[in-house]
Amino acid sequence: MLKNSILKFLKLDGFVEILTGYLETRVELLKLEVKEDIAKALAKLLVIVVLVFACVCFVFFSSITLAFWLAQTIGLIGGFGIVSFLYLVFVVILLLLQKPIGKSLEKKMLEIVKKK
Repeated sequence: MLKNSILKFLKLDGFVEILTGYLETRVELLKLEVKEDIAKALAKLLVIVVLVFACVCFVFFSSITLAFWLAQTIGLIGGFGIVSFLYLVFVVILLLLQKPIGKSLEKKMLEIVKKK
C-alpha cells in the first residue's frame, strides 16, 4: 500500500511496469538465443559424427583392401601383419606427440570459443 502510494506520488508506477516488461522480454530473448545456439551446436555435432563415421568406414575398408593386396604378393599373414604394423607405428607417433597435439587443439578450441 505504502509502496504504491510512493510510486504514484513520484509518478514511477508506469516506469516500474515498463522496466518489468523490458526485463521479461530480455529474459525471453536470452532463452531463445540459448535454444538457437544449442540447435546450431547439435547440428554441427551431428555433421561431425557422420563425417567421423564415414572416415572410420573408409579407413577400415582401405585397410582390409591393402591387407588383401599385400597378402597376394607376400602371403596372408604378412599382408595383415604389415597393415597392423602400420597402425602400431601410427599409434606410437600419436602417443609421442600427444602433448603438443593436445595443446594445439586446446588453443584452437579457446580461439573458437572466444570468437563467439
